[in-house]
Amino acid sequence: MKLGIIGLPNVGKSTLFNAITKAGAEAANYPFCTIEPNVGIVTVPDERVQKLHEIYNSKKTTFATIEFCDIAGLVRGASKGEGLGNQFLGHIREVEAIVHVVRCFEDDNIVHVEGRIDPAADIATIDTELILSDMEILERRMAKAKSSMKGGNKAQAGELATMERIYAQLEEGRNARELEFDDPEEEAFVKGLGLLSYKPVIYVANVAEDEAADASGDSYVKQVADIAEKSGAQIVAICASLEAEIAELDGEERDMFLEELGISESGLDRLIKASYRLLDLISFLTAGADECRAWTIKDGTKAPQAAGKIHTDFERGFIRAETIAYDKFMEAGGSLAAAREKGWLRSEGRDYVMKDGDIVNFLFNV
Repeated sequence: MKLGIIGLPNVGKSTLFNAITKAGAEAANYPFCTIEPNVGIVTVPDERVQKLHEIYNSKKTTFATIEFCDIAGLVRGASKGEGLGNQFLGHIREVEAIVHVVRCFEDDNIVHVEGRIDPAADIATIDTELILSDMEILERRMAKAKSSMKGGNKAQAGELATMERIYAQLEEGRNARELEFDDPEEEAFVKGLGLLSYKPVIYVANVAEDEAADASGDSYVKQVADIAEKSGAQIVAICASLEAEIAELDGEERDMFLEELGISESGLDRLIKASYRLLDLISFLTAGADECRAWTIKDGTKAPQAAGKIHTDFERGFIRAETIAYDKFMEAGGSLAAAREKGWLRSEGRDYVMKDGDIVNFLFNV
């Protein structure tokens, strides 16, 4: 999965990116420090994979990963090419979801591009630029569809109606993602338009250090939370500068530091969980002496399609899936033989819907 970190200049985007990827992207107190997007691959923490590795003493252990892109700061007028607007908007189109960093802290030493701290206004600024960009795209697409229909091609009537519905939504200053599409084909068409305001969003409220353990009473965070609730977005409160410190620590030292701060898990862990919820993702597991691995799929994926994530031959020649829930496997002492005796090892067919934490062995014949 590929997530794009966006926001106004100097809100903490690159600091957050550095912290969660340890990539060392430049972070400076002036706009457009990030021009080309920095890219970092982050391992998804999963204790289940580590436990399976210990049980099987596997030669290889592979965790799921997320690709984060730190994209240039946006300014008012970006949809018209202000700042690095056109470049910025182009980079966002390539990601599956947006991580929108919003400044929720006071600091006289870090300038705000608009000269004030106002999370709701900051969100509105970026939303407006994304909406204006989407309207330009739709205007061109609708003009093309109308021209095609005049030439006798009536097949695009449905697509034109969908685009007009979205355009009306954007004209009201509302994001396309707030619309619902019941028809799967219509939904697929809308996704194919590449609209920026249709992409799912996680708001990262970048808070001060003294708010890192509990930001629930912060008035700035409350603004962001209200917007997230209305638009169906996720929200995570993180202190980016503190995450940068946490990123430098390993293992026990990191855990002790978090405990001292009164934080149960790092901002990265919470951001990853929010990403999975936002994109409706789960993980199934494969385990053996050669490799223990987590595979990311959409919730609701059936066994043959999950098998296809490993190899297309697995889906094409799918016979059945031998599967057991991770918790049951551990309850059986990490022994498939013991699990089989207890009746916990199941044989599932083509219609089986995968569950998070399923340990699976796919049987196939090509």
